[in-house]
Amino acid sequence: MTAESAALRRQDVYAVVVTYRPELPLLEEAIDAVLPQVGRLLVFDNATADPQYTAWLGQAEARGRFEVLRSPANVGLGAAINQAWQRARAGGFRHLLLLDQDSVADPAMVATLHDALARLRRERPVAAVGPAFHDARDGSAAPFVRIGFPLNRKLHGAPGQCIECDFLITSGSLLPLDVLERIGGMDAGLFIDNVDLEWSFRARSRGHALYGVCDAGMCHRIGDRLRPVPGLRNPVQIHGPVRLYYMMRNRVLLYRRAHVPRTWVAQDVPRLLLKLAGMGLFVSPRLANLRAMLRGIAHGIAGRDGPMPG
Repeated sequence: MTAESAALRRQDVYAVVVTYRPELPLLEEAIDAVLPQVGRLLVFDNATADPQYTAWLGQAEARGRFEVLRSPANVGLGAAINQAWQRARAGGFRHLLLLDQDSVADPAMVATLHDALARLRRERPVAAVGPAFHDARDGSAAPFVRIGFPLNRKLHGAPGQCIECDFLITSGSLLPLDVLERIGGMDAGLFIDNVDLEWSFRARSRGHALYGVCDAGMCHRIGDRLRPVPGLRNPVQIHGPVRLYYMMRNRVLLYRRAHVPRTWVAQDVPRLLLKLAGMGLFVSPRLANLRAMLRGIAHGIAGRDGPMPG
C-alpha cells in the first residue's frame, strides 16, 4: 500500500460517530483512532445535556478537528445516520463509515475494509463490509453470523478471509453511498436497537451481500455491563430498562416485515421469551426491566415506533 493510494482511499470516506451521554475519554480514544483514516468526520450528538461534554465539543469544533452536529432532541441512531448520509453525499464522498461512541478502530481498519469492499464488489453486489471486533472489557471476540434454525452459525474466520454473513452491527460498517441510494437509509422509526438488523435484512432481500472482513479489527462494547453466567462460555450482556424496551418493541416490529427472514423470526421468538424471563426475574432492577419489556412488546404488537413514550 503506497502513501498515495492510502490517501485516496481515505479521502472518499465520510465517517460519523453518533453520541449520547458518552464517556469522554473513551470517545476521545475512538475519534483519535479513526480521524487519520478518513476524509472527514462528523460527531452527531443526540442532545447530550452535559456541560463538560458540550464545552469539549465546542473546543474541538473551533479547532476544526471534525464537524459537529448537535441535535436539539434525541432523534435516535437511525435518523442520525441518515443525516450523516446526506452530508456525505453533499460533500462528494463515496463511502460512509458508521461508528459508535465506544468503538476504537485498529490503525488500518478503514483501508482494509475499503480494499475488501472494492474487491468483493467486482464479483457481486455488496451492501456493506464490517470488521471483526472484540469486547474491550473481557477480550471476547464476536463472531459473524449466518442465521439458521434452531441455532445460528457463528463464524470467526481466519486472517485473509472475508466471511459472508446475514447482518453486520452498525459500528464499523462501511457502506457505499450508491448502495444507500438504491436500498434506502436506516429506519429512523426503530430509533436505536435493531436498526442495523433491519437494514441488513433489507439489503439482502434486494440481492446485496454483506461481508465480515477478518483482517479489519475494532474494539467495541456491547451492553451496559457484562455478567458471567455459570455454564456459558461468554458473559451475558446486560442492558437497562430503556434499552430493553427498544429491544423488545423493535424485534416484534420486525417480525411482520416481508423482507425479514422467517428463519430469524422462528428462532428469535424463543430468544424474546428467554430474555423476558431472564431480565425480568434475575437481573436488577427486575420490576423496571419487566415493565419496560412488556410495554415494548405491547407497542410492537400495536405497530408503534419512534422514541419511547415518556
